[in-house]
Amino acid sequence: MRRKLKKLFAYYHPYKRLLYSDLFFAILGAAVTLAIPLIIRYITNDVVYFGSGEAKRAVAVLGLVLLALIIIEVFCNFYIAYYGHIMGAKMEADMRRDIFGHYQKLTFAFYDNQKVGHLLSRITSDLFDISELLHHGPEDLVISVIKIAGSFVILMTVNIKLALIMFAFLPIMVIFAFYYNGKMKVAFVHNREKIADINSQIEDSLAGIRVVKSFANEKEEMKKFKAGNDNFVNAKKVSYKYMGIYNSGLGAMTTLVTVAVIVSGVGMMLSGSVKLTDLLTFLLYINNFTDPVKKLVSFTEQFQNGYSGFERFLEILAIAPDIADKPDAVRLEHVEGDIEFRNVSFHYEDTTEKVLDSINLKVRAGEYIALVGPSGAGKTTLCSLIPRFYEVTEGSVCIDGTDVRNIRLESLRNHVGIVQQDVYLFAGTIMDNIRYGKPDASDREVVQAAKRANAHEFIMGFPDGYDTDIGQRGVKLSGGQKQRLSIARVFLKNPPILIFDEATSALDNESEQVVQKSLEGLAKNRTTFVIAHRLTTIQNAGKILVLTEDGIAEQGTHEELLDKKGIYESLYHMHF
Repeated sequence: MRRKLKKLFAYYHPYKRLLYSDLFFAILGAAVTLAIPLIIRYITNDVVYFGSGEAKRAVAVLGLVLLALIIIEVFCNFYIAYYGHIMGAKMEADMRRDIFGHYQKLTFAFYDNQKVGHLLSRITSDLFDISELLHHGPEDLVISVIKIAGSFVILMTVNIKLALIMFAFLPIMVIFAFYYNGKMKVAFVHNREKIADINSQIEDSLAGIRVVKSFANEKEEMKKFKAGNDNFVNAKKVSYKYMGIYNSGLGAMTTLVTVAVIVSGVGMMLSGSVKLTDLLTFLLYINNFTDPVKKLVSFTEQFQNGYSGFERFLEILAIAPDIADKPDAVRLEHVEGDIEFRNVSFHYEDTTEKVLDSINLKVRAGEYIALVGPSGAGKTTLCSLIPRFYEVTEGSVCIDGTDVRNIRLESLRNHVGIVQQDVYLFAGTIMDNIRYGKPDASDREVVQAAKRANAHEFIMGFPDGYDTDIGQRGVKLSGGQKQRLSIARVFLKNPPILIFDEATSALDNESEQVVQKSLEGLAKNRTTFVIAHRLTTIQNAGKILVLTEDGIAEQGTHEELLDKKGIYESLYHMHF
């Protein structure tokens, strides 16, 4: 826990001035709150016995002093509320930057086993709770300690017996708070897990809303949502039960303090050991005693929320990317595009069953290679090893003779262009989405890339042309239009190595012909891997590889493979 708290406190470092000023005004405000009852006691104890004129002057002066103290208290409260929250917001932004940056570093293997809703909850609600703790925590602790300690010292000088009676309740309150804090911590952790489940279910349902509506399954989605929502409510019930016991218990103890002071004080007054003004002073200080306890209640709730959120935050940051640059990794310069698979084997981390086993393959620069075979044979996996989306289990993948593990990831992936079947377009304009291939490209370069991808004509058919907003994931475009934008994006990137992952399999025949023409233009003079189910798109490939569960079963040109009358020939006749 000490190590975790050290990491938590490190986020204060850039904002030390804000923190110190926030604590200064918190201390000043607490001191003012302690001083006001003392002035009132002085008036009721001493000033009322002055001469008439002197008493009026003293009351006027002390009234102005009280007014000044109230103004100071108002300013202190404003400062810690405004600038303290600004500090918390900045620290929250720093944490969000760190966790989002870490998300960018994590590999496909991580995302294969995660739900987007869970990841979102860590970057939204968790971080908000952490920032509330970082903002309110220090000032609440400082204010509470000063008020409790100050009240104790002041009241001990007024009347020792009454002070001891009043503060006898403090250990009971502390023990009570610690016990139920432990209960609440467990409950808050469960709450976070349940809300993350709900976020994930909502994200999944909204992302697939067209499928939901096409099957008229809105009621099914509501059933799933209700189940998750009910689980969340049940988890909340447990935490609220402990919170209710916690708050009502402390509230009862606060009332007991007041009753004990009044009963004891009246008894002492009757015996002549306590003055009425001193009893009034004690009653005025009861708020200075109970308010800090309430602040500690608030702090413990915030601490449980914030600290459990910070633990989840650290869990993500502790996940080291399983694919990262070596210290001596090099940059690729003047890539020719020769690719070699040397005795490559691969299996996913959650299984020992090999997807690829002892694959050996040499591809010359500029060669056009097609991969065919049944689903699950490892075609996409084979191509994913080139840009190191996954790490080989055995063997090596080399580009121009250099093992990809010895190349900087950014440099490696900048030299590989990928066109997938499931095109992902970002919310925004057509111009933004094409420029994603080269963020610093000029408008002229974007337009040129669109023309080469046979996309310029349909883009100019929109009223806003390249400034057309395409909606979430490009919902306002057809499949062929989205595919051509993704091809334009790769044209703009201009990489020497290309991977087409079933890029036309979801298109109609007319769109397929247009997109195929764009792909062939893009593939010219580049090392190209094409994963295809439609054999019509690969008949002109320089070499066709037939992958099965046993590896590369056949390879050759379209004509050579037909003559072999093997797997490819049966696939070809099945297709036609």
